[in-house]
Amino acid sequence: MCDPHENSDAERIQSCALVVSVIGSFLTAFMSSSINIALPAIGSELSMDAVMLSWISTAFLLAAAVFLVPFGRLADIYGRKRIFGYGIALFTLASILAPVSRSASMIIAARFVQGVGAAMIFGTAVAILTSVFPLRKRGRVIGINAASVYLGLSLGPVLGGILTQYLGWRSLFVATVPIGALALALLMNLRGEWADARGERFDLSGSLVYGISIMALVYGMSLLPSSAGRFVTVAGLAGLVLFLYLETKAENPVIEVDLFKSNRVFALSNLAALINYSATFATGFLLSLYLQYIKALDPRSAGLVLLAQPLMMTILSPLTGRLSDRMEPRLVASAGMAITLLSIVPFVFLDERTPVWFIGAVLLLLGFGLALFTPPNTNAIMSSVERKYYGIASATLGTMRLLGQMLSMSLAMVIFAIYIGRVEITPDTYSSLIESSRIAFAIFSVLCFIGIFASLARGELRGGSAATELEK
Repeated sequence: MCDPHENSDAERIQSCALVVSVIGSFLTAFMSSSINIALPAIGSELSMDAVMLSWISTAFLLAAAVFLVPFGRLADIYGRKRIFGYGIALFTLASILAPVSRSASMIIAARFVQGVGAAMIFGTAVAILTSVFPLRKRGRVIGINAASVYLGLSLGPVLGGILTQYLGWRSLFVATVPIGALALALLMNLRGEWADARGERFDLSGSLVYGISIMALVYGMSLLPSSAGRFVTVAGLAGLVLFLYLETKAENPVIEVDLFKSNRVFALSNLAALINYSATFATGFLLSLYLQYIKALDPRSAGLVLLAQPLMMTILSPLTGRLSDRMEPRLVASAGMAITLLSIVPFVFLDERTPVWFIGAVLLLLGFGLALFTPPNTNAIMSSVERKYYGIASATLGTMRLLGQMLSMSLAMVIFAIYIGRVEITPDTYSSLIESSRIAFAIFSVLCFIGIFASLARGELRGGSAATELEK
């Protein structure tokens, strides 16, 4: 698509931006979903208990959440393409280092570094697309970018299962290296740079308070229900409150708190995203363990079952993105949240007799709901702010996604710690694994129910200030 014979420079830049963004988004999604399939194999080889095993996913999410907002701001100041390129390079470097891990701490550290690179990608990919495409085309390209994410999520369990079964879990990381190299090569053909806040100062102190608070919050939740866990979690929450206060006083804040105060579409769309990811992300983690431990499926077969959800999202996301260009995004997204609720509730009744085909069918419904929700919700967020805030808006949305994913995984960790304990998963703990999963899905159902109302309450986008950009 980066064709030098495009009709105009603008079209060439748009097509190149879309290709690079799609590859970067695919890369992070593929790694995120494929690693879930490999967890039992990693845990067995490195002797990791259930709680420690969940840190392989959580370390990645934690790093991305800590650095995403600061990198989004840096992208607005120094260039979105530049930060995106650094992210691809760091992510690829971590993929080279991870396969040499010989201990739990080494693999978790490598995943943390990968998360830092992913933060640079998350905070800039959608911002680059929003910078080069006019509002009337934005829903379509955001839908295409979302489809690339879901394609990565789709192929992750399948290819991840095959690679893990036949070549070992280390091959998952090796497989992403050439994809990262391709993205860097194509990035060199993307002309131009976008830094609409160039010359403004970076809020280093605010970024430090934010990062330390997020780390304390997630680490504290991993220690629950101990007294130390409660203390560190409360300290993390207090730090976030302090961060928000400092940002209201900063001349050039790392995140524009006023956007949440004065922009209802922006605020409630982000809240809806936070709730949606909190209620759905751990589904893949929980079902991967259920299918391999309880149903005794091999990694490849388990991956094929988990394929149902992202496959549906891959097919439908470009269509729902385009639909949000023609209808109010809140209506489409709210319908998606309602369908997501209907797909989470059946997992509350999961037991050892639940048919595998039924799980696949429910995952198809879940994929339909998420496809209806995500691209329209993203379109609403990015179209509700001025150009100078595209990086911050993209990073804020990414932060809501990552915080939601971390909350989802942290909830799973807490429930595992209470019902299974810090031991390896064995046949003696299978009943506790099922009970833990059912409790988690019950909480996720409640969150989805609340999310429907947050999505509906956001207000209209088409009649707002964003509409003035329609012809740009």
